[in-house]
Amino acid sequence: MLPKYFALLFLIFAIVSAEEKDVLELTDGTFSSELDRLENTLVMFYAPWCGHCKRLKPEYAKAAEMLLGNDPPITLAKVDCTESGKETCNKYSVSGYPTLKIFAKSDFVSDYNGPREAAGIAKYMKAQVGPASKELTGESCLKSFLNSDEISVVGFFEKSDSSLAKTFHTVANKMKEKVRFAHTTSESLMKKEGYKNTIVLYRPKVLQNKFEPNTIQYDESMGDIQEFIAKNYFGIAGIRTRDNAGEFKNPLVVAYYAVDYVKNAKGTNYWRNRIIKVAKDFPKLHFAISSKDDFQHELNDFGIDFVKGDKPVILARNVKNQKFVMKDEFSMDTFEAFLKDFEAGALEPYLKSEPIPEDNSGNVKVAVARNFDEIVTNNGKDTLIEFYAPWCGHCKKLAPVFDELGEKLANEDVAIVKFDATANDVPTPYEVNGFPTLFWASKDSKDSPIKYEGGRELDDFIKYIAKHATNELKGFDRKGKPMKPKNDEL
Repeated sequence: MLPKYFALLFLIFAIVSAEEKDVLELTDGTFSSELDRLENTLVMFYAPWCGHCKRLKPEYAKAAEMLLGNDPPITLAKVDCTESGKETCNKYSVSGYPTLKIFAKSDFVSDYNGPREAAGIAKYMKAQVGPASKELTGESCLKSFLNSDEISVVGFFEKSDSSLAKTFHTVANKMKEKVRFAHTTSESLMKKEGYKNTIVLYRPKVLQNKFEPNTIQYDESMGDIQEFIAKNYFGIAGIRTRDNAGEFKNPLVVAYYAVDYVKNAKGTNYWRNRIIKVAKDFPKLHFAISSKDDFQHELNDFGIDFVKGDKPVILARNVKNQKFVMKDEFSMDTFEAFLKDFEAGALEPYLKSEPIPEDNSGNVKVAVARNFDEIVTNNGKDTLIEFYAPWCGHCKKLAPVFDELGEKLANEDVAIVKFDATANDVPTPYEVNGFPTLFWASKDSKDSPIKYEGGRELDDFIKYIAKHATNELKGFDRKGKPMKPKNDEL
């Protein structure tokens, strides 16, 4: 039994070691000396028990492997703040895990504020340590630069100090963390490529297709250089990841399936090309493909718990951020029909909502997505609404206070409302990024609610409501002090 046990332990250790073989382990004794022999290092300060660290480690290891052989060299390292690296972690004021910092030799450069997945880490670090735009001296340099799975932007300039060249470098400095830039003044290279005093966007081989050009040449009619890049960078259907998801604007149509350009580029492009073939006829819409595994949380927001089979699931959001689901199984015909209806505004939006309560007679009203307009927007009252999560400790603490508040104001022209923001779509214009989040919506301006930032005791709420109520409360003056009953007055 014991030999098998030790063999299993050895196998696990070997797998972990193999995963992190390209990540340098640093200690208090080796930190400065090791960094001094390296040009550029990203250091992860971690704790072995930290869940976020455990999730980051495999991505960090992949990024380290991706950066092998980079010019200039980039090393990924780690420091255990609970054991051999305690002093180093204290020196650099590490207070949470994981904390990542960038070093040149042993000199601290900056905190790392980039992506947390492998490709994003590698791309971010390349932008940090290298020039914003790589100089290409000849044909072989261009060929090597374009030998990448990423989109590249290359400037071809007769003179390095021309106004176009200067603007290009300014843009490269602004966008270097997201886009690969290179430039050349080589006459032979410009002659070979057929470009001079212009800028060209190159699509990598893996993303090339017959529905859009492999290269796009800039001209001034396309706006400024930054606008040109932003408009053309993703093509007809971009590869949407967790790190770049915010760059895709509504109206947006997303195809979710097994997107994997590392293990199955051919299969990934099989479906992407079908998306593009239909999407090219809808230039007013934006399109993307996304990994169904990486974006399961978005699928859940559209009421989809599991994606069966290989075919894409199509979800969309319009300019109002309303959600739409293509209910039919994917085919090019069903996809085209869905897009026509979506563009024409002929589809019913999907609304994530709990059932409308059968009994809503309590002093604290319950709003769900389906009855929000009735309970809040069109109730004709000033309204204090709490967006909560059932598991939130602060929300549980607030619940009895909110109940008492509802009772105190039961006869006032004010509604006290609660809304489970985990089980219902939060309506516009409310924005909820944490729990509990409270808003005050006066009866005459429900389209401009004000986030409540006051205290959370009963008196705090009463004082706030008494002050901000459209009409003075019956039971409290404007300062929140109880009004004396009229029959008690002398």
